[in-house]
Amino acid sequence: MRAPGLAPSRPATSRAKRALDLAIVVASAPVVIPLGAVIALAVALSSRGPVLFAQERVGLGGRPFKMYKFRTMHPEAETLLRQDPHLLREYVDNGFKVPADVDRRVTRVGRFLRRSSLDELPQWLNVLVGTMSVVGPRPVVPAEVDNYGAQRAAYLAVRPGITGAWQVNGRSTVDYPERVEIDVEYVESWSLASDLRILAKTPRAVLTARGAH
Repeated sequence: MRAPGLAPSRPATSRAKRALDLAIVVASAPVVIPLGAVIALAVALSSRGPVLFAQERVGLGGRPFKMYKFRTMHPEAETLLRQDPHLLREYVDNGFKVPADVDRRVTRVGRFLRRSSLDELPQWLNVLVGTMSVVGPRPVVPAEVDNYGAQRAAYLAVRPGITGAWQVNGRSTVDYPERVEIDVEYVESWSLASDLRILAKTPRAVLTARGAH
């Protein structure tokens, strides 16, 4: 492993990686667009509120960006979180998330979307505009970056991804600091071949729903 704070910039500057991102977005459009339309309708009919949910995440170089998902919670979810000290503590202690099966803020449709990872379909928009890559470390909320400590430079050296090494190795079942080790190893040993291997493992990870919250 490289010395703390040192990370290559190749994943962020690789034209081949960006070309792969765009090729996947274009190739999947005939499936993603109609599927997204059906999910959007289901979300709209399941509860009041917007179809999409945008949350600030940390991107390449530490720049904040809005990450998009299909809304899986009731519209007053953030208010409920801030007003419930027990829920807020569980949210922080559990890596800034609460399992959907015990989170009363999550809608019935939302539980299915989270379990199947279909709530993340709108992140294709993030890939299209270049704030995310198809493969990379999972985007984190600003407060979560501190978990990377001396290795935060490695995390910030790449675009976060829809799928990645952590995502195909257990997701929420793998917590910090092991998650940091997985992400840093991905950055330091990155190659286009490693991205292709992760992509090949992604369908199985989604179908088994291991660690999906």
